[in-house]
Amino acid sequence: MKFVVNKAWSSGCRVGAVEMGSCPGPIETPALLLSTRKGLPHFISPDLLTSLPSPDSHLLQISPLHFLEGLASTTISKIGGLHQMLGLHQYGIIAVARDSIQCLPESKGATKFGASFETPCGRLLAAGSIFGAIVGGSNLDERKRCAKEVAKRNVSGYWIGGFGLGESIHERSALLSAIIDVLPGEKPRMISGLGLPEEILQGIDAGIDLFDSTYIYSLTLGGFALTFSLDKNGNQYNFQQSQTGSDMTKINLRAKVYRKDMSPILGNCSCYTCLNHSKAYINHLFNVHEMLAQILLEIHNTHHYLMFFHVIREAIKDGRFEKFRQTFIESRRAHHEREAVCA
Repeated sequence: MKFVVNKAWSSGCRVGAVEMGSCPGPIETPALLLSTRKGLPHFISPDLLTSLPSPDSHLLQISPLHFLEGLASTTISKIGGLHQMLGLHQYGIIAVARDSIQCLPESKGATKFGASFETPCGRLLAAGSIFGAIVGGSNLDERKRCAKEVAKRNVSGYWIGGFGLGESIHERSALLSAIIDVLPGEKPRMISGLGLPEEILQGIDAGIDLFDSTYIYSLTLGGFALTFSLDKNGNQYNFQQSQTGSDMTKINLRAKVYRKDMSPILGNCSCYTCLNHSKAYINHLFNVHEMLAQILLEIHNTHHYLMFFHVIREAIKDGRFEKFRQTFIESRRAHHEREAVCA
């Protein structure tokens, strides 16, 4: 794995590129890792993965624990490794294990998946790139001490865990600053637990490059479709937010109000779902408990969030990120204040 920082600002935000042997080309950062179950996104089959923006969608997060109850590691090795087994030869597979020191099989060749395992001091990525784990909960001193120790290690990057577990937004900002301030700038930083748009913006502002989150899966499972504006300036005022059941971020496609709505989720969205299907159809699929509802919804949500990252990267390149972030958050806050008054 190779990582380069292409542009960085004094505020902390930056754009870079990560290259992995299996991917067709460099993937720009900040970037989202697609959450998977046993190597594939929860509701998207391999043939539909190609409908997502490329190469942005080519980073997959897996848990080695998901493979322990299936084929033996030696069997996976014999068939050519995880890339061969999953049929995903042009995707980067990043192993984020939790509690095990189990090994995934080794494969030969640059496009195969190398040994992947969890150790007490780090996570192993594809092609044998180890990320050092930085923990410490909400204790500022422990976070700083851990970051300093991990920074001394010969690792390819840094995995920051333990966020999104109830800490306040102010606590999180101080913790992230304490961590990032002591990490070398030339190595990538990955974080788990931040998924909401505001949380993504906060992480990017601190200097995070890769985001491991189940946000898209949770939305899709609940029947929610992302509808927030991808305006390049961060403004969140448009007709979509006036829809019933909208919180300016998402709408609930299980709601009865969409039963006869023949419009797409978003009129200006170029995802497979919006180009081919209506809100009424997806609502119907939910009503008859058809899994296609989640398939179409996850395609839209994943596409929309990948485009969100694209807009953010463009804002960073143009020196507009801080204004973009403030406008986005203030627009959301103003909406909630209006809703509170109306209630």
